[in-house]
Amino acid sequence: MELTLTQKYEFRDIRPEETEEAIEIEQICFPPNEACLPKSMRERIEKAPELFLVAIDRENGKIAGFLNGIATDEPLFRDEFFTDITLHDANGKNVMLLGLDVRPEYRRQGLAREIVNQYLSRQKEKGRALLVLTCLDEKVAMYEKFGFKDLGYANSTWGGEAWHEMTHEV
Repeated sequence: MELTLTQKYEFRDIRPEETEEAIEIEQICFPPNEACLPKSMRERIEKAPELFLVAIDRENGKIAGFLNGIATDEPLFRDEFFTDITLHDANGKNVMLLGLDVRPEYRRQGLAREIVNQYLSRQKEKGRALLVLTCLDEKVAMYEKFGFKDLGYANSTWGGEAWHEMTHEV
């Protein structure tokens, strides 16, 4: 019998001792011009671990994937969210999603969708209003399947790329 994703993975907030593993996964999942800098990732994990959801493979204890963000009352995405942790407001009504990472060997089994669903549930419980993310053209359809609405091109030039801004009411 095939295990469900919630049987196969533990979904929880990241722990400080998992910081370096998360940094390593980010470098695997994103090209250098788009990846979060290790300094910024460390700051996010330190200041906003409750907005950093990991999926832990119950079999080997490794992080299979994660979704992270920061909270704010701002409604629109801006590139400074990637690098300036002082923009995080733990009581903010919106969450700016900064990265959905799934290790290559864990892809194509619905894990990204499950991480997003778990994240949405957690943010709903916390009374958040909106999740906002940016993505490249080739990811728009995937996020639409997850329930996000494409607002068109974002005011973002992160990594020298053109990004779509997408939102999901919580």
